[in-house]
Order: sequence, then C-alpha cells, then structure tokens
Amino acid sequence: MEPAIPIRRFWLLNAIAWSMYIALSLLLGALFGGLSPAMVLISVSLGVYLWLVSGRIRVTAVRHGWWQRGGWALVTRLIAAVAVGATAAQLGVAALLVPSIKLGWVQVDGGMSAYRPAATLMYWLNTAVVLALWTGIWAGAHSVRQARQSELARLRAEARHSLLERDALKARLNPHFVFNALNNVRALINEDPARARELVTRLSNTLRHALDHTGNAEVSVARELEVVDDYLAVEAVHYEDRLRVVRDVAPDTREATLPAMALQLLVENAIKHGIAVVPGGGEITIELRREGEALQVAVSNPLPLVPAARGHGVGLAYLQAQLGAGTVELQCSGERMVARLVVPQ
Repeated sequence: MEPAIPIRRFWLLNAIAWSMYIALSLLLGALFGGLSPAMVLISVSLGVYLWLVSGRIRVTAVRHGWWQRGGWALVTRLIAAVAVGATAAQLGVAALLVPSIKLGWVQVDGGMSAYRPAATLMYWLNTAVVLALWTGIWAGAHSVRQARQSELARLRAEARHSLLERDALKARLNPHFVFNALNNVRALINEDPARARELVTRLSNTLRHALDHTGNAEVSVARELEVVDDYLAVEAVHYEDRLRVVRDVAPDTREATLPAMALQLLVENAIKHGIAVVPGGGEITIELRREGEALQVAVSNPLPLVPAARGHGVGLAYLQAQLGAGTVELQCSGERMVARLVVPQ
C-alpha cells in the first residue's frame, strides 16, 4: 500500500497540470480561432478526461507493481496504458461533442465531417502525445522516489546487519571478561611474568577464535574444548579457588560439530550467573554425550542464595538462532542451574 501523502500530492499535481492544459488550450483557441462554445467544450472535457485517465494509469501501475518488473516490462505497460487512455479520453469527448453538434448546441467547422478517419487519428495522436509526456514525467519522478526508497531500505538493512553482528559478537564474548583479563595481566606482569605471558596467549586464542567465526560456522567438539580451556584458564586467574570445573566428555563426541563458541557461551553464562554471584564460588560441570543423531551438551552451575535479576538473553537468543533445528534450554535441578544444548549432527 502506497503512503497517503504521495497519493494526495500526485492528485493535486495532476489537477494542476491538466488545469494548465485546459487554460493553455483555451488561450490558444482564443488567439488563433476565436473562443467558440465548441472549443470550450472540447478543451474542458478533454482536460477532465485526461485527468481521470492519467490518475487511473498511475493507480493501476502502483497497485499491480509495475515498478517491480522494471525495464521494458514497465515501459511497454506504460505505452499500452497511454494508448488505451488516449482512446478512452477521445471517446469521452466524442460522447459529449457529437450529440451537441447534432442537437445544434455547438457549431464545428465541417460539422460531423470533422470526425472523418484522418482527423480522428490526428486527434488521437495529439491526445496520446500529451498524455505520454505527462505520464513520462510522473513515472520518472516515481522511479526516482522508488530508487531512493530502495537505497534507504538497503542502508537500513546494512545498519541492522551491523547491529546484529555487534550483538552476535557481544553474545560470543562478554566485554567484562576482556576487561578483567587485561587487569589481571597488568597485575601479573611484575608478580609472575611467565604466568602473565601465558594469560596473554590464552586470551589471544580466545579472541581470535571469536573473531574468526562470526557467521554460522561450525567447529568440532575437540576444537571448542580447546577454546573453553583457554577461556577457563583466563577466568581461573580472576576467580582462583572460587572456580572449580568438572568435565565429563564422552570420547565419541570429540568429532561431533556444534556452532562456534556455543559451549564457551554456556560456560560463560555459568560463571556470570553462578560462580560470580555465589559466595565462595562453586563447581561448574561440563557434560557431552551423543544420543542417536544428536549431540547432547549440559553445563551446570550453582544457584545463588538470592535470585539474581535475569539478563537480557542476547547470548542465548543468538545461540538459538545459530542452532537452527537444535534447541537450548535452561532449567533448575535442585540447587543448580542446568543449560542444555541439543545439536543435530
């Protein structure tokens, strides 16, 4: 549906254009042949019919999506519409003029002979040329507006894509993790340079993996576990004894695949909503099993004594989008929160 403002603007401009056409026709008639009743009838009726016809052409073109076809398909439809419209306008004028001549209301040089075939064809050509000129003007203006709107839509889509990429990267790696890691590196530089270098290497591996896999890429469980090990090594410096990890990974899962950073995201959520808010920390468990044609992943963490405010869910929503036919869910199990992931293979 076209917005109301462009529609009203067109009908206003359309009325102005054909009013000017009527005024010009009357002026030329007055200058070169005298302003007879027949001239007034022809000029006014033709202008009114062309106003209606041109409006009908535009309504039909917009409603039936002629601009979506583009190129010659659009041009041929406009030419055919002008031909039909010019014919309709001339028939409308004839429907008024012929009875008026026969009834003697108006006088035309030559009487009914003015409608001999050659003259009728000339009238039609003149009408078609005028209608084609006006149709070309508003069709060109409409095409420019369509192109501008398409460009704006493309720019908006690019902006949304950029926002999605930003949210995706944010979902993959919590900025607080990076800030904490950098602060820990600074603290270790003087106290334990060797450990500081190891921490930089682990952080670099984690960041590289996050940046290298920004689409719907899938990686093996073995590769994802390496990333999780790097991530946990960095977090261990921050949480020290408060963070304990138990892994239960079945050997037949290591060649299975899952979305890049999926397991890391579950571990990160477990630390953020479990270890970070529980006094004394706790234990995170990581379990991977294969059941039929699906990879089953479970990451659990202790629940805080006082329920914390729920996050905005960008990370899990992003993960669900990456999974496609897979599922991700959170559920309480006793005093622990369990995040379960099902990844079809």
